[in-house]
Amino acid sequence: MLSHDSIWRAIDALAERHQLSPSGLARRAGLDPTSFNKSKRQSPDGRDRWPSTESIAKVLEATGATIDQFMALLQPGSGTLSRSGGPASGIPLIGFAQAGAGGFFDDGGFPVGQGWDEVEFPVAPQSKSNVYALEVQGDSMLPLYRDGDVLIVDPGAQVRRGDRVVLKSREGEVMAKLLARQTSRGVELLSLNPEHPNRSFEMKDVEWIARIIWASQ
Repeated sequence: MLSHDSIWRAIDALAERHQLSPSGLARRAGLDPTSFNKSKRQSPDGRDRWPSTESIAKVLEATGATIDQFMALLQPGSGTLSRSGGPASGIPLIGFAQAGAGGFFDDGGFPVGQGWDEVEFPVAPQSKSNVYALEVQGDSMLPLYRDGDVLIVDPGAQVRRGDRVVLKSREGEVMAKLLARQTSRGVELLSLNPEHPNRSFEMKDVEWIARIIWASQ
């Protein structure tokens, strides 16, 4: 029997199988990126919102999935699987634009506050403490990261020269770069996109810097 939960579970599972967030799946299907966000699955008065048959058809076309495959994901216990075949773990997800707005992180770059969606991350639950996901928006990180890709960030991991990192400045800029050099006085970043400049910051102008430990590709 179809239910609100089973339909959304199937959409989430299909997104995870293609290494996408729900908003990344919506974008690939040509829909508004917020169409499948968990915050959109109920109306303000608490009523369930169902995805339209047109939206599901576009998702199937975008992913190449058949209707039979989608229906199989509706079955109880089908769950969302990681690439290794085991259960996937949910972690907080936010877009780069939202990340720059403030209110989502503490001073150490750890996720706090409200407004986070969730994305499945194929790791054991005990390995994901404090990690979170940032969804790439725009083309400033091409060719390495594309619009809709998800970057898993660990603010507690040690950062070394040559690491891919996400930095948030005190002015609210959030960027993914390659760490060229870090000292007690400042940090130098190399751009992932040759059309965008390298950046340097004094440490007093850096709110936090965190290492990218995984990315959907």
